[in-house]
Parts: sequence; C-alpha cells; structure tokens
Amino acid sequence: MKLRISHETVYGYDHPIRNLVQSLRLTPSVFEGQKTHEWLIEVSGGIRGPGFRDGAGDWIEGWTVRGPTDEVSVRISGRIETRDTAGVLRGHREIIHPTTYLRDTKATRADKGLEALAAGVSEAADTLDLAHRLSAAVGEAIAYRPGVTEMHTTAAEALALGEGVCQDHAHALVAVARLRELPARYVSGYLHSTIDGESHDAAHAWAEIHVEGLGWVGFDAANRCCPDERYVRLGSGLDAVDAAPIRGVAMGNGAERLDVAVQVEEIAQ
Repeated sequence: MKLRISHETVYGYDHPIRNLVQSLRLTPSVFEGQKTHEWLIEVSGGIRGPGFRDGAGDWIEGWTVRGPTDEVSVRISGRIETRDTAGVLRGHREIIHPTTYLRDTKATRADKGLEALAAGVSEAADTLDLAHRLSAAVGEAIAYRPGVTEMHTTAAEALALGEGVCQDHAHALVAVARLRELPARYVSGYLHSTIDGESHDAAHAWAEIHVEGLGWVGFDAANRCCPDERYVRLGSGLDAVDAAPIRGVAMGNGAERLDVAVQVEEIAQ
C-alpha cells in the first residue's frame, strides 16, 4: 500500500517563550514492512541539531527554536510504501535486549485488576498463541471510546473504567504481557483505516510482544488485529511517554496549548 502522510503539531503560548528544545521521533522505522520514499520534517523557526539511531532502532533528531515566539509548529509530510508482514517486525535492527521490556513504568504498573485479567487468560499452545489471547482479553475488557481518558491515564485506571482509546489498550496489553513474563513495549505510529481511501485523523498506538523464534510481533488490541499494510511504525518505548513522537522543554512562563492534525491517505497505484 502506498500512503501519503501529513502531520502537523502546533504549540501556542500565552506569553512568548525564550527558547524551545525538542527531541523528535518522527521518522518511520526501517524494516521489511515499510519503505520510505519521501519524508520531510519542518519546525517553524527551528534549527536542526544532531540525529542518531537509538538502541531500539528508532531515529531521533534534536531541534532548537530560539525565541521570543508565541507559536511553534512541527510539520511532517511524506510518502511511504507498506506491506503486510503479519505483524512481525522483520529486518528491524536494534541492540537492546528484549528482557529490558519486562520493566514496569507508572503507566503500565499492574494492580489487582490487571493481575486478574492476565491470570484469567488460559494456558496456550505456545508464546504466540498466548500473546494473541492476551490481546483479545484486553480488547474485550476495554471498549474503545474517545474522550473518556487522557494522556496520563494508566493501564490500571483504563481497565477499571472499562473504556479508553488506543493508548489505553496498548498500555494494558503491555502490562498483562509483562505479568505473563513476556517482554512487551508501546509503539507509536499511524493507521490508515478508511475503506474508501479518504484521508482522516490517524495517529495511532499499539503494542509489540517478543515471541521466541519470531522476534517482536505487533498486536493492536483496540482493533483486535495485528498491524498490516495499513500501519506505519514510527518508534517504540516502555510506555507512551517513552515512545512519544515529540518530547521537549520550553523556557518561559506562559501556559501551553496544543493542536494536532494527522492525515493518512492512500495514493492511487
């Protein structure tokens, strides 16, 4: 599938900031399931700093914006070609050992509810089967409903509520997988899901679970499937904060507001 992606994030400030430093994880991953043909990152008034590939295989680059300014925009545009690898992250280079992803964070820390959900999944024929069953259990336990949770909602809180968005499904799946001794991590990216090809808001998140013999395999509990050619992978981390496409620090006293617009559309063959 050939996709065109447009992603704009605009930061506004009540009072002009003096300086802004950002770390961007906004470049598509390099693996067999996707090939980038064009990719442009623009930061208004920004100075591009050094970039590097981290131990998880994600490309990260730094940007600095010198003020005073009361608005900063980060724009991404590009074309990418994807193919279905049945969720398996083939050909992705990284050096971090999978067991690193057994470590909990505040967002994925288990409580009694998550422990019960993990324990309630019956024994499976193999690790891959168990991962599928855990993903299905999370999809059943948390209904997809936008607007009921927020950025800092934890997996435990979303499960107790029984509703949430893709971030909550990913956090919960990461949590229960780790409880069953399976390394798991949070993945950020994009999703093209409109059958008629119309562009739409499509920032997305899912989880990856490490399966012996296969490596990392993606599971989207929110949509009850494994990532296919509709998905574009950007990067991963222990949780949403760790895998955030944009992280930064602004120097100033003004309150910050944020507007995000993402479009993913299929390009005619």
